[in-house]
Amino acid sequence: MAQPGNTGFRRIVNATFYSLAGLRWAWRTEAAFRQECVALVILLPVAVWLGRTAVERALLVGSCLGVLIVELLNTAVESVVDRVGTDHNELSGRAKDLGSAAVFTSIAAAALVWALIAWERFGGA
Repeated sequence: MAQPGNTGFRRIVNATFYSLAGLRWAWRTEAAFRQECVALVILLPVAVWLGRTAVERALLVGSCLGVLIVELLNTAVESVVDRVGTDHNELSGRAKDLGSAAVFTSIAAAALVWALIAWERFGGA
């Protein structure tokens, strides 16, 4: 957490360290995040090859990064819910289900982007 009075460059440095700590924690503890990172590493060269324009490449890579972003937010929601309590609660369950639905939706959106660009390249009009 940023210390009061940290502004400018020092705040940016601190924020970077906190962000990297979050990424390390997600990598160590979240199997889904690791799987999505591995998929990203595999798909990056494919995106460069598949996309014919900079916009297509940006859409392909951006859709994959979007999945990682939503996964991190879902993990944050789950962490807060678990912090509040582990007993069954309808609202806690709903929050976790909605986070999971957000991840699913981001994966579906990424798949749609990839399918449309692949269709355009290989079989489309």
